[in-house]
Amino acid sequence: MGTKNKLSDLNNHLFEELERLNDDELKGEALEEERERAKAMANIAQTIINNGELALKAVKHYDEYGNKDKMPDILQLGDGK
Repeated sequence: MGTKNKLSDLNNHLFEELERLNDDELKGEALEEERERAKAMANIAQTIINNGELALKAVKHYDEYGNKDKMPDILQLGDGK
């Protein structure tokens, strides 16, 4: 399976997990393992979303102020912005 790095891919993974959790045949220990997996996926998904929000804010800041020399290194965009 190749690396998927778009928010649409994240959305697909989350819906796939929802479908696994909705499986009526999943019971007992297997269900509990799937719940734990879903919690981990939700936590990681939230971190990815937060990171995307920060990147968007950095782009908006750059577009508004346009001074890449004053942008902190951690917020530098991939193409040198």
